[in-house]
Amino acid sequence: MTLVAIGINHKTASVSLREKLAFGPDILGDALKSVSKLTPTGEAVILSTCNRTELYINRADSESLVNWLVEYHNLPEDEVRASLYLHENQAAVKHLLRVSAGLDSLVLGEPQILGQIKQAFGNAHQHGTVSHTLDRMFQHTFKVAKKIRTETEIGASAVSVAFAAVNLAKHIFDNLTDSNVLLVGAGETIELVARHLKEAGVTKMTVANRTLSRAEGMADEFGAKVVTLPQIPECLPHADIVISSTASPLPILGKGMVENALKQRRQQPMLLVDIAVPRDIESEVGELENAYLYTVDDLQGIVQKNMESRLEAAEQAELIADEQSAEFMDWLRSLDSIDTLKQFRDQSLATKEQILERAIAKLKSGAQAEQVLSELANKLTNRLIHAPTQALSQAARTGDLNSLDLLRKALGINDN
Repeated sequence: MTLVAIGINHKTASVSLREKLAFGPDILGDALKSVSKLTPTGEAVILSTCNRTELYINRADSESLVNWLVEYHNLPEDEVRASLYLHENQAAVKHLLRVSAGLDSLVLGEPQILGQIKQAFGNAHQHGTVSHTLDRMFQHTFKVAKKIRTETEIGASAVSVAFAAVNLAKHIFDNLTDSNVLLVGAGETIELVARHLKEAGVTKMTVANRTLSRAEGMADEFGAKVVTLPQIPECLPHADIVISSTASPLPILGKGMVENALKQRRQQPMLLVDIAVPRDIESEVGELENAYLYTVDDLQGIVQKNMESRLEAAEQAELIADEQSAEFMDWLRSLDSIDTLKQFRDQSLATKEQILERAIAKLKSGAQAEQVLSELANKLTNRLIHAPTQALSQAARTGDLNSLDLLRKALGINDN
């Protein structure tokens, strides 16, 4: 029984090495078939994301896996070895559980990794490199990841500024699906905000950016409208929520612009979240009645508090991962005992058939039945007690009293 997890992640390897060791969709199928040949079980799963590349193999030599990684990607061996980590058996199971729960992620508790693991498992299943053991291991992982998210607060709180901004909006507005959102900027942060808003049910988004081409590329994904920065005064009165993150050196939304928008809204409240540094929204906007302005500093405070909450939850999650990895290994060891019993039974039956076949042949040739039966009994007895006799003799010679006691009990030897 040797389960192996081997790989690199954002903690052990640079971005450039992670890129070189990645398995894209175009080579994943070939890679799965290739690495599965290194194990007699043919079981292998490859997890490849922007932050990690990992192999999960049932019964393989770790050294052969390292050599395979190096050769498959044609990379310097020293560079790869220096960044690799290796886990075997229960440690491998626990590692997969930790990864699935976001305990090993760049952002503690992030939920996306579980979906990526499910995709990796699905790919392996599709290419025929998953059988009984890895299937059970990954199904167990999905169950435990759900248990961790249900029983702890590992993913309950926002730990990115983008997520915190959307969570803030969800607390202020009962139903985001009815809200009009104006996003100012089209960089990575705003793109992440848009993704969180879409997941929260927002359908009415407008993206304002200096260049339309950049905004259009992002807006298409979320079904958003696109406007230029000079068009913001026209859009602002319709916006219930404004979230801004640009690289502008000067504020884009001034007090006067927001004040005019609020008058047109007939003083309906407006939430403004300024994630930019330097600020995109003049601080005086916060003085306006019905304008609720939050800055990146406000959000950072929320993020810090939530991160502390996640760290406490992570301690609970680690205990669950410990307990559940041990539970899986108990199941795996029970399989080994079943295999051993089957091998013992098959071996004994084969011995019986072999000796019986010879006895029948002798009877057919005219040998005395009594003599044949006596010889069969002696040969069968000698063959069956040969291995136990050797084991008993070895334990007695070496003074291994524990093994001797176990053997006596297993063989049903009664002192009385």
